[in-house]
Amino acid sequence: MSRRYVASDAIEDYVWSQTRESPVARRLREETARLPQAGMQIGPDQAALLALLVRSIGARRCLEIGTFTGMSALAVAAALPVDGRLVCCDVSEEWTAVARRYWAEAGVAARIELRLAPALETLDALLAADGAGQYDFAFIDADKTNYDAYYEACLRLLRAGGLIALDNMLWSGRVADPAEHDADTAALRALNAKIHADARVDCVLLTVGDGVMLVRKR
Repeated sequence: MSRRYVASDAIEDYVWSQTRESPVARRLREETARLPQAGMQIGPDQAALLALLVRSIGARRCLEIGTFTGMSALAVAAALPVDGRLVCCDVSEEWTAVARRYWAEAGVAARIELRLAPALETLDALLAADGAGQYDFAFIDADKTNYDAYYEACLRLLRAGGLIALDNMLWSGRVADPAEHDADTAALRALNAKIHADARVDCVLLTVGDGVMLVRKR
């Protein structure tokens, strides 16, 4: 078995240089990079992966849990058809105000419904209003201790063959360190193990960004 490379700044720079990125997305990434919370933003390679997944399954109805300044939502919405719909769940008016500006500039704002409320409340409301199995794709990138609950809610909302992408599933390597026991690390480590054993899904854990778990509902 060939050995995997060890990630480095040089490799990341090279990957990003080979990643297609719109001028609007680049400006959003650069503005967000100046914020104190910049580490919460996904990279352009991960944004491109999300867009590719959405296009590959012909997604029309998508979910996002955790929007921040809108990079992932911009990528997903741009990959949707004109009549596609992305429901974004977040609690920050400040960060999502940045997102709204760039969604409008990119011409995808009409495809995005932003709901500022606790995500589990929004997901429960969608299940009540739309019913189970009505969505094609979900991206989870919010508070880590609630990841399991978000995963279960998204599974109910997704159709068979739908995809869930969960971010930060390597958590800077802490999930692989038995000495790490903080609440976030423990929650992510437990969810990785749960998904690995979950007969309801197919799954793969990728070393993209901070670790992306891809899940396909059977």
